[in-house]
This record gives sequence, C-alpha cells and structure tokens, in this order.
Amino acid sequence: MKLSDYPINALMEVTARPPIVFVRGEGSWLWDSEGRRYLDFVQGWAVNALGHSPVPIAKALAEQAATLVNCSPAFFNETSIRLASLLTANSCFDRVFFANSGAEANEGAIKLARKWGALHRGGAYEIVTFQNAFHGRTLATMSASKKPGWDTLFEPKVPGFPTATLNELDSVARVLTEKTVAVMIEPIQGEAGVVPATREFLQALRALTEERGLLLIVDEIQTGMGRTGTLFGYEHAGIRPDIMTLGKGIGGGVPLAALCATERVSCFAHGDQGGTFNGNSLATAAGCAVMETLLAPGFLEGVVARGEYLATALGRLSERRALGAVRGAGLLLAIELGREIGAKVVEVARERGLLLNSPRPNALRFMPALNVGFDEIDSMIETLDGVLAAL
Repeated sequence: MKLSDYPINALMEVTARPPIVFVRGEGSWLWDSEGRRYLDFVQGWAVNALGHSPVPIAKALAEQAATLVNCSPAFFNETSIRLASLLTANSCFDRVFFANSGAEANEGAIKLARKWGALHRGGAYEIVTFQNAFHGRTLATMSASKKPGWDTLFEPKVPGFPTATLNELDSVARVLTEKTVAVMIEPIQGEAGVVPATREFLQALRALTEERGLLLIVDEIQTGMGRTGTLFGYEHAGIRPDIMTLGKGIGGGVPLAALCATERVSCFAHGDQGGTFNGNSLATAAGCAVMETLLAPGFLEGVVARGEYLATALGRLSERRALGAVRGAGLLLAIELGREIGAKVVEVARERGLLLNSPRPNALRFMPALNVGFDEIDSMIETLDGVLAAL
C-alpha cells in the first residue's frame, strides 16, 4: 500500500512526519508499507530496549493477554508484584508505583516530593531542576523542564521549579531556600544532546542534598533499564537517590513507567495517587520480560561492549570527517557535527534506509536496541559516513 491509501488526516497534527507508514519491525529493523527496510538507531527514542517485536516480550504479552489484562489497580495482580520485586531487589529503592509514561512517573515524583515536604519540611515545595532538562509534556513536567522555547507555552506554568546549571554545584546552592524540598536531575540530559552529569557532580549533589535535608530525584526515563551499561544510570556515580523514575525501555515498547522511592519517602496516603491502567497485568508482564532479559548473565556486559564499540566507531568517523566530540555512556551516545546540519543528515540518512535522531541542530543521538549487532553498528557507520560525504 502507498501512503495515499491511508487516512492519515484522521491523526492530529503534532509533529512533521515523513511520508512513510511502518508496518513491521524485527530487532534493529523496520519495514514500511511498500516493503522497504530501515536500520533503526532511534528505537522509539530508546523505548525498544530489546529491539522491535522481541520474542521475550511477544511471548509474555500473548500469554498474559490470554490470562488477565487488567483487574484494576484496586486489586493486587501477580505480574505487577513480580516486577516491583525485581526493581526493588536490584536497586536502592523499597517501593514502586507503576504508571503509563515517563511524564506520568515524573509527575508522580513531583507530587511525592511535595507531599513529603508538606509533612516533613513545613510545606516546602520547590524542586530545583537544570537548564536544558527535559522531564515530560504534562503541565507540571513541562514547568520542571527547561527546554528552550517552552517558557512561553501553555501559560501560566506550574510554579516551584528554580533553575540551576548542570555540573555547577554553586548554581544549585544559590537557589536553595526554605521552600526547597528536592533536586531533580537526569544523569544524562538526553534531549539536550546527550550531556552527562559528571560522577563528581552527582556525588557532590547527593552530599549537598543530604546536608540540607533535601530529596534527590533521578529522572532515569532515558538512562535507566540498562541503557548506559548499568541497570540504572545513578549506579555509575555510586550514590543512593531518594526517588527514581523509569519509563521508555522498562516496557520494551509497551506503555509502562515506574516511580521508585525509598521507604522513608513513600508517604502517599490512600487516594493521593492512582490511575485506571496503572500496573495492569499486560504492561507489567512486558516489564518482567525486559527486566529478566537485562538481568540474565552477560547481558549488561554485552551492552557495555557494544557501547564501547559504537563509541570507538563514532570517534573514528569524527576524525575522518572532522566532526566534534563523542559523548554519553553505554548505548546512549551523541556526536557533535560541528555545524547545524542535523536535520539534513537525518533526512538523507532516512532516504538511504537509516533512521537517526538529531536532538539539537548540531548533534546526532544514537539509541539502538541494547542487543544491536556489531555488524549493524558497522552498517550504520558506513551509511552515515556516506551521508556526511554527500553533504
């Protein structure tokens, strides 16, 4: 079928989509309605942790769909308990609340921190966030985000999110007041172009928040679930946050997110938080399949090896084409292009059967499946090299 055969005008226009309709995916590859194949190094913005239509998730969904889909969050269900247990057993957190998107999980983190501030810090409610941060598209998470151009959208914003500068501890200290309850940070700012918080900064930030009696929230929507080579990004810094949010890869393509917290901070009363789809059996069955795959012997070591291989290949490409720095961790990497040609690179690469992402005009971001093949990395580099030569 051709694009003209589909009633695409029924979809609300919220982004510029290319004239392609995808109909099938397998691993690192997508096929469109005309049978053309594309190598996918975006994977739904790091959503498809195990690639397209992975066997473990397909099997878990089929079995669970035939058993129980949603009994409502007013009752326990087996798969949500199992997934929560896997998360708490492999992190520094004690309690989990399941949601449907990363923005919803971050919204829950904001609510939890403010509830804790009301109970333990005299009504403190401000949460310090960072320039160029991205925490979601709800009104509160957009207010917490500091994405350029968002400061005038959907006014009035939700108040209470002072701004600091990433990797500058003094900038955090300057905005702390008696109204401050928490600091919220992405271990790597993905939408900003894959900009890491340094290990030293995260450690100093944890020390500062502990000294001031504040909460530390890590937004691991993009860095969690093995993406950086450890199960969670905060592990690289050797710290223990109070709250963590997960999304994207936790469902492996299925809508699922999680708000994780220590026992000390888990202060929601009945009715404070909820959602009719939250923690449903179908989504959490997919989450269990993802977690069990990530925890299998050697899997995360494979992510590290693939990440190093990709980073090395990108470094060589940068030298060959006079590009800029390669940054990031694991399989969340970016390369500086040196000029604002990101959108054009993405367009030409797509024409050649390669899907890439340009979060900033002068950078490319790479978020392949965590089990991407070394030969697929080679193929991506070869195609990208040809695109850059053509431009």
